[in-house]
Amino acid sequence: MEKFDVIFLGAGSGGYVGAIRAADLGKKVCIIEARELGGTCLNRGCIPTKALLKSAEVFHTVKEAKTFGVNVDSYSFDVNGIYSWKENVVKKLVSGVEYLLKSRKVVIKKGRGRIIDNETVEIETSEGKEIVQGENIVIATGSEPAMIPTFKIDGKNVLTSDDALTLGEIPKDIVIIGAGAIGIEFATFYSTFGTKVTIVEMMPQVVPTLKDKKVANYLQRILNKKGIEVKVGAKIESVEVKDGKVYSTLSTGEVLESEKVLVSIGRKLNSDNIGLENIGVNVDRGRIVVDEYLRTNVKNVYAIGDVIGGLLLAHKAMKEGEVVAEIIAGENKKMDYRVVPWAIFSSPEIAACGLTEEEAKEQGIDVITGEFPFSANGKAVSMNATDGFVKVVARKEDKVIIGAQIIGPEASVMIAELALAIQNNLTLDDVADTIHTHPTLPEAIMEAVKVPLGSVVHIYLRR
Repeated sequence: MEKFDVIFLGAGSGGYVGAIRAADLGKKVCIIEARELGGTCLNRGCIPTKALLKSAEVFHTVKEAKTFGVNVDSYSFDVNGIYSWKENVVKKLVSGVEYLLKSRKVVIKKGRGRIIDNETVEIETSEGKEIVQGENIVIATGSEPAMIPTFKIDGKNVLTSDDALTLGEIPKDIVIIGAGAIGIEFATFYSTFGTKVTIVEMMPQVVPTLKDKKVANYLQRILNKKGIEVKVGAKIESVEVKDGKVYSTLSTGEVLESEKVLVSIGRKLNSDNIGLENIGVNVDRGRIVVDEYLRTNVKNVYAIGDVIGGLLLAHKAMKEGEVVAEIIAGENKKMDYRVVPWAIFSSPEIAACGLTEEEAKEQGIDVITGEFPFSANGKAVSMNATDGFVKVVARKEDKVIIGAQIIGPEASVMIAELALAIQNNLTLDDVADTIHTHPTLPEAIMEAVKVPLGSVVHIYLRR
């Protein structure tokens, strides 16, 4: 029986990063994974969707080439080529993760792990069962699309996001249930290639988790401008497949007919059938309960990533993986969730970090805000990408930046500067006094923080 310092149950974003960090800190590490290394993000989430969206971006650029003085006489897209590109990107990164683990001498076990006690895991492999022991166990089993019975998901006509990534075709029309990140990104992809897309969202706005209504409303207008129909405040009552068509009945009584339906709401946390009941780990509605040190109620058993709930984000899981490895190695660390940026890779992108203006006011914080439009940014104009704006939120008393929201080109990249500012309690003046390269998109951040300071240059504010 092999013995390890740390056993990671799951090789997704949190698991593989945690395993690498633990190994770098001198621990003997084993990682157990039933499916592909890299987990959901790398194989069925973040990476494959971004690869598909890049294909859509390239197609859109060619389509709009004349705007830039470039004539393209004939263009088309190859569905097989698009999905092949996606597969190649995934394979390259999965092999990269395998190399990184093996280079640290992390032992990779292929199979389904089940906890026997707080130091023992049984692995069910294709060749039988194997037992490994570890002084510490880290549960990093992630999540998967919820199979909601009402929607009669069959993987062919009614799809999960996993199914959509292997569909291998561009449907004539599709109904997307849910206007969160997954729904909006797939809507962007399909509509670019000519699919008639209808998004149905039961909440009163797109991106229901976004409390800045101005950003949400702005996005909905852009989606409509792109020909994507958005129905908010409407619930899907039933989904029926008949003669190769899908009929979605709304709470309004309207029936939508489409080739496909994509269910992009709900994820199931993978805490079942991994042996938690054998050691009495506290679980709350599927979520493994942990403290700020990522410890469960059972000695030497930790949990990270989607399976502990909160924001289901790969970069959050990665940070938890790093922190849990450092804690196990004896470092004085704990998780800090004050600054967790997020992004939606729509066109244009949306990104946010910290508090919105509304959230700050709900907490009794007196704030000042600044907004700057991309239409006044030289680089955005040169890119013909002027939709959107940067908004910053700061405490009025000391001008410390506590939140930011961006909708516009490269928002997912630009939010990093503001996340750093929030993390380090920087003020509006700190960012305003930092010289930004010209012409670049991040100049919009510099200008946005100058708005409440009264020193903005490239827009006119009435005094």
